[in-house]
Amino acid sequence: MSVHPRVVYKRRETITALPLYYSGDLLKKQSKEKDFKKYYGELRGATLFLYKDDTQDTYTEKLDLEQLKSMELDSPNQRKSATIFNLTLHTDDVQLKLDNPDTGEEWKGYILTVIKKEIPNKMQLLPGQLLQLQEVLAQEKRRNPPTPRPPLPPRPSFLASPSASASPSPPKANPEVPACFFNVNRQEAERMLEANPEYGSMILRPSTLANNYALTLRQLMPSGPVMKNYRVTSINTGFVIELDTAVTVSSLNDVLKYFIEKTEYRLHPYMSSQPYDTCIDASPAPKCISITSPTPKTVPKAQVAPMLRSKTKDELLPPPTKPEESEYVVPDAHDDHQLKLGQLDGELREVLKLRREIIYSAADEDEAYENQTSKKSHSSAAQWATKTAE
Repeated sequence: MSVHPRVVYKRRETITALPLYYSGDLLKKQSKEKDFKKYYGELRGATLFLYKDDTQDTYTEKLDLEQLKSMELDSPNQRKSATIFNLTLHTDDVQLKLDNPDTGEEWKGYILTVIKKEIPNKMQLLPGQLLQLQEVLAQEKRRNPPTPRPPLPPRPSFLASPSASASPSPPKANPEVPACFFNVNRQEAERMLEANPEYGSMILRPSTLANNYALTLRQLMPSGPVMKNYRVTSINTGFVIELDTAVTVSSLNDVLKYFIEKTEYRLHPYMSSQPYDTCIDASPAPKCISITSPTPKTVPKAQVAPMLRSKTKDELLPPPTKPEESEYVVPDAHDDHQLKLGQLDGELREVLKLRREIIYSAADEDEAYENQTSKKSHSSAAQWATKTAE
């Protein structure tokens, strides 16, 4: 025995307190399923409850339409007997099929009215159906009144205002700006991500609205890369990511972290490539000490006249030159040979000089001896001549 629909309706009300806006038969298929399955659907609030049939008092599954990203009509330019909607949710993609195109248009109107909180334009509905949508919209607004947003703070000083006011407000302290922040507009950011995908997939940029930021993403989808832009509002306590369900974070780096985690680390901040050097400059050769010509040293003058004495062989040789600290000497066989030749030449010159001095001194002594001998002989001859004369 089938249960009366009113009894079933009362039992369903005990499950949820959400108001019933629309109901009817439909077909549903998820992305992993091959065939459509028949259900009886009820749109209660922003949730679509699915039953096996209209006599079942407990739902089989439900779809949270508040997570709806987009709702598109499959082959909108073709007139078919059935209407298929593609619903893109955060978790999965779902297709809804309505055998009657008029019923499909009603489902579309109710879903979009509940989600967007406004009656969609260009709906092919009768005046009575539009009036029902207005009642649904009023009831939904009473049930979920829009929360007023806090006033926007002054625009940061490092972002130039598009129109400078006569009395500017005091600037706010500059937040910590991530490395992927670029002072570009939406078109330039998308062009940068498209031209250099290897640099990253997220660019933080100033928004066209004062005191706001924007995040441009290049996300790889099964159909290809897709560009997306999100607004980030600056508030006194942090930043608000303007999503269907707003998310508040404390810094711009947390904004990037939120998107990275939500996409399972498939997105990365855009970091432009830094230039690299392509040539190697030869460093100058280390400074060497010239051994053959040592640096002359300043000898202090003596306060008294030095005594003259003959030089020994050790004193004749030049003192060995020691390399100064923190300098390098490059050994070379040719330089050693030149050094030995220079030392031998110096020793030979000193020996010859000493030899000449000895020879000259001996000659002087012989000459002096001869002079003395000659004088003695003359004096002796004179004395002998004197004695002889006497």
